[in-house]
Amino acid sequence: MYNAIVFLPLLGFLIAGIANMLTWRLAPADAAETSGHGHGDHGHGAHGRDAHGHDDHGHDSHGHDDHHAVEESPHSPGKIRFAEYVTTGLLFVSCLLSWVAFINVGFNGATASVPVLDWIHVGKLQIDWALRVDTLTAVMLVVVTTVSSLVHLYSVGYMEEDPARPRFFAYLSLFTFAMLMLVTSDNLVQMFFGWEGVGLASYLLIGFWYKKPSANAAAIKAFVVNRVGDFGFQLGIFAVFVIFGQVGFEGIFKEAASKAETSIHFLGYTLPALEVACVLLFIGAMGKSAQFLLHTWLPDAMEGPTPVSALIHAATMVTAGIVMVARLSPLFQHAPNALAFVTFIGATTAFFAATVGLVQNDIKRVIAYSTCSQLGYMFVALGVGAYNVGVFHLFTHAFFKALLFLGAGSVIHAMHHEQDMRHMGGLKSKIPLTYWAMIIGTLALTGFGVPFTQIGFAGFNSKDGIIEAAWAAYAEGGHLIPLYAFCMTVIAALMTSFYSWRLIYMTFHGQTRADAHTYDHAHESPMPMMIPLAVLSVGAVIAGMVFHHSFATEEGLEHFWREAVSLGEGTKILEGMEHVPWLVHLAPFAMMAIGWATAYYMYIVKPSVPAAIAARNPLLYNFLLNKWYFDELYDWAFVRPAKWLGRFLWKKGDGAVIDGLGPDGVSARVVDVTRGVVKLQTGYLYHYAFAMLIGIAALFTWSMLGGTH
Repeated sequence: MYNAIVFLPLLGFLIAGIANMLTWRLAPADAAETSGHGHGDHGHGAHGRDAHGHDDHGHDSHGHDDHHAVEESPHSPGKIRFAEYVTTGLLFVSCLLSWVAFINVGFNGATASVPVLDWIHVGKLQIDWALRVDTLTAVMLVVVTTVSSLVHLYSVGYMEEDPARPRFFAYLSLFTFAMLMLVTSDNLVQMFFGWEGVGLASYLLIGFWYKKPSANAAAIKAFVVNRVGDFGFQLGIFAVFVIFGQVGFEGIFKEAASKAETSIHFLGYTLPALEVACVLLFIGAMGKSAQFLLHTWLPDAMEGPTPVSALIHAATMVTAGIVMVARLSPLFQHAPNALAFVTFIGATTAFFAATVGLVQNDIKRVIAYSTCSQLGYMFVALGVGAYNVGVFHLFTHAFFKALLFLGAGSVIHAMHHEQDMRHMGGLKSKIPLTYWAMIIGTLALTGFGVPFTQIGFAGFNSKDGIIEAAWAAYAEGGHLIPLYAFCMTVIAALMTSFYSWRLIYMTFHGQTRADAHTYDHAHESPMPMMIPLAVLSVGAVIAGMVFHHSFATEEGLEHFWREAVSLGEGTKILEGMEHVPWLVHLAPFAMMAIGWATAYYMYIVKPSVPAAIAARNPLLYNFLLNKWYFDELYDWAFVRPAKWLGRFLWKKGDGAVIDGLGPDGVSARVVDVTRGVVKLQTGYLYHYAFAMLIGIAALFTWSMLGGTH
């Protein structure tokens, strides 16, 4: 069963990919000529980028989610449908089996280790490929396959007009397989295989419309930024091997306590070995999960099709860092300074991303920054030792964030691929089902529920639990980092509520700001797109209430999680969460209510207020609109120096030195010499006779002057 869960998406990728290549190979030559994407019948041409750019800050290239097909497909409709049906059907089979595994493992304790093949046997390094199946694995199998199968189904409708659909569905299945390899890994090297696999697949998906320059740039940016984090991850794996002499999870977990006092030489210093290893591993998580300083790739990833955004930012790539830290909890429990670093970065990310989300105008980017912020919440939970609470928020977040992304895709579909919320408004009556799906996702994200109970939407139980865990960690140890995390997450909860309801009011309420043609033709999405919204809406409503006891309580830790995560001192945090002051319990709900009321006043009661505030505070507004100027800072600090160095080595090093003194220099001197020698070859006999006489005279002269004895 577990082999089927993991490898069915790979089978779908191979079938769709091979079918795609074969049909292209057999197509007539004139069928593959490049053309437009064929959306003219839908009035797409009326929405040029210049007319609908975001603002005056160079964001014009992100105004639409265009179906920029790169070629006119030679596939017949039947062949295209074949690729869609195969990949989607196999994903649903994998999803069904994953839920069976979730019940067997989580509630019946049927953990397993499934050998796949012998892999690397070199000296002390002994690595076999196996699937590690415990509760953490089962949870992630459900998250990944459920969201991915729904995204596949959604894409059947959303990508209907794109002629390159077989390639798209092949990439989706490849992405899913890579993520499943990551979450089922039995050792760090196997995890790194899945880690790099999702990076490759995300590059292919973000740059799916590869004739669109902004999509290519976004794909390259995501790939390069993740290389920075992945370098830290690699160093962390090397450090673990140096410390333990192995990279298998079972072995290093058993020896973790005995290595707690071990030192390692790093960068010329003698440092606690596990602290160094865990910090390096977390740097990898910072890149993959878009945390503060390595977050810049995530908003640009919105250049990919909207289903890609839902897959990457809800259940797969961005959660890889969370899974890795939770999986390695037995190591992190012996590295308190590394955990403090995790907490600090998570809290800072939650606050930073929420501030940027306040002023974004692209509907997908608002949700993207929300994802970045919510990932910060998850890392706060991991950092204070409440690993199960962090994974609980990952679980609930997958439902409501996928719902929001796919709901945004439905809006974009209705608006003929317009993404700028300033050109929307009044859509509630046009797409009522999408509206209510977005309302449910917003209620789940903002944490709407009944205080002091477990009754509420998905985010109410999981996100509020993280805030309580941060306070409990502060109360337990008295350290400032958990207090900082508590303050940042409470403030972020206020801003999350504001920008979430701002999105709802700008998109669906008030007078429309769209052009008449677009608004008049706005319509609800087709059934393949609406079914996933309905399913995810159910998860966004009930997931927190149904699974809270199993995921986030002491009893659940014993009977549900068992050995999948190691809390250590975190068990005291769970106890402390039951006894936090009532103000701490009430704080997230109060922030949610204040954020909603502020958004309602500013965008419904008095819509002129936002522009007036921005006009009075241009520095702050531009600072947030330009994302704290991180892109500009990195361009100045890294990109421009790298370009200057590359140009210098090209022009001076390669051109002037290597070519000038090397091949070009030698060849030029040979040419000069031969030009002089050629002048001696005149072709006249008397010139040669004269030269011979001169030579003979010189020889006799040398002989007479004592040249020989």
